[in-house]
Order: sequence, then structure tokens, then C-alpha cells
Amino acid sequence: MSLGDALNLARAKAVDLVEIAPNATPPVCRLVEFGKFRYEQAKREKESRKHQHANRVKEVQLSPKIDPHDLGVKIQHAIGFLCEEMKIKVTLKFRGREMAHTEIGFQVVKKFIEDITPFGHPDFEPKLIGKGINVMVSPLPRNKRAKNPYQTEATPAPEGDEAGESTPEAKTGTPDPAAPLAPTADAGTVAGGFANNPFANIEVK
Repeated sequence: MSLGDALNLARAKAVDLVEIAPNATPPVCRLVEFGKFRYEQAKREKESRKHQHANRVKEVQLSPKIDPHDLGVKIQHAIGFLCEEMKIKVTLKFRGREMAHTEIGFQVVKKFIEDITPFGHPDFEPKLIGKGINVMVSPLPRNKRAKNPYQTEATPAPEGDEAGESTPEAKTGTPDPAAPLAPTADAGTVAGGFANNPFANIEVK
């Protein structure tokens, strides 16, 4: 179909003529609503970006003498990466005489993998390559993966808060001894002002 005939057909159907494959011979066009076409295209691009997260790799570096608190922080970061559909490259490096006790490094890596088991699985067994231990960890499928325990969520307000019954004073009519005392009005206090206001006695003419 010629370009003129295609444009006339698009006008007759009250739609747009959109070029889909400009490099084809002849070029391929579609009769669609351009707004709807852009929406569907953006939706497809968003879905494709979700699947690209699995191709992203984050590296977590460990050491044989890592502090338990530091190991916990590394585990927390790893869980966050796995819950975002990212792979993890776990690397433990030996320095100097640490190479004489590589079993300690394998114990650290094993402990790390055990703690992130609900969120990911190693692609292979940890291997000693050169002066370090390497292992790749892939995220589990979303329906088999545990929920991120470090993800903060808004806590709901306690019951009776909106009705004004959440405090002991509202329920019993007596002030709460643990509540801070409300400021009392002073003799020199003006409503909406400050105590001992030096301008309080000045008359404005």
C-alpha cells in the first residue's frame, strides 16, 4: 500500500499511522492509537528492565579475620541485593601467612552462605583460586524466596488512637505520671507571647 493510501485509511478509521520497522523493505506500519501504542511500549520496556536485574552482579568481600558484626552487615547487604534480583560474587582474600590456614576462610564463606540460604543459592561450591575463595550466589525465585527481614515497614497506629483513648489520661481521666508536665501560664506570660515580655507594658499610640 502506498503512503498516501495508508494515510487516508488511518484518517478514515480515526487512528494514527505508526512506523514499526523503518529498515524493512518495504517499511512496516500499523494503524493504532499512538497514545495506546506508547503506553504498551513503555510497559514492555519496564518488564524487560525487571529481568535485567538478574544479570547485574554485586561483589561482597570477606576476610578470614572478619568481625562477627561486620559479617552481619555484609549478610544484610547481600540479602538486600538478592531481594532485588541481583547476583552476588562472594570473595574472600588471604594475606600473607593466612594462606597456611585456608580452612578458616572456608568456614567464614560457609557461614555466610548458610545465613543467606533462604534468599539465594550458590551456583557452585566455593573454590580456592589463587589467594582467595570465590563463589557466585543467585537469587531464589520470588515465590520461593523469604521476605527481606531488614526492609522497614510503616507500623500501624495503636487501636483507639484516633478516638482519643490511647493514653491513660483519656481512659481514666487522671494524668499519666510518665507523661511530661504541660507548661503552666506565668504571671508575666501573654497568650501567644513570652514570659517577662519587656514590651508588654508599652502603650502604642
